[in-house]
Amino acid sequence: MVLFPTDLASFLELIRQNGDAIYTLMFAYATSHSLLLAMFAGYVAHSGALNLVTLIVVCWIGSFAGDVVRFWVGRRYGTRWLGSFPKLERAIQTAAQLAARHHMWMILVHRYPNGIRGVAGFAYGVSPLPWPSFLVMNFIAAGIWSVAVVSAGYAFGQVSEKFMSQASSGLGAVMLVAFLGLSWVLSRRLERALERT
Repeated sequence: MVLFPTDLASFLELIRQNGDAIYTLMFAYATSHSLLLAMFAGYVAHSGALNLVTLIVVCWIGSFAGDVVRFWVGRRYGTRWLGSFPKLERAIQTAAQLAARHHMWMILVHRYPNGIRGVAGFAYGVSPLPWPSFLVMNFIAAGIWSVAVVSAGYAFGQVSEKFMSQASSGLGAVMLVAFLGLSWVLSRRLERALERT
């Protein structure tokens, strides 16, 4: 067993050997909507270290469950628990106003921009959005997010495989970092666009 991977191939082998633990980690990260980690996991699935369908389902359920918990907290406690976090309270209030006006679009896109992911579930709970509507839309949106993000990473794995040989795994790591960096930049731009609405 490889304890400290020194290259991409060793890292993928370590993931392959610890698949169950990795799925548990992915569930936990999906509850917080970790976009880049889900993309990287899709890349790993392309290498065969993880099962693509299992990964999509784990991310789907994790994403759905995380927002349900945040919705419940927002509905149960409102924003009174945020008194000592004024910046977070403002972000949740802003997201709640957006959710009250555009709840369907917000639920579909809140998983992609970085700053809104963590507060949107609370905001939906603070908003007048009913539980049944939230559950249905959240389930569908979590599925779309999971399929889209994991598949993007998987597709990147296919494309990078065509351009690289086994001997150039260093180039593969550079391309992966560039892909994840571009994804982060795009999510920040989407976040800013949503803040302007």
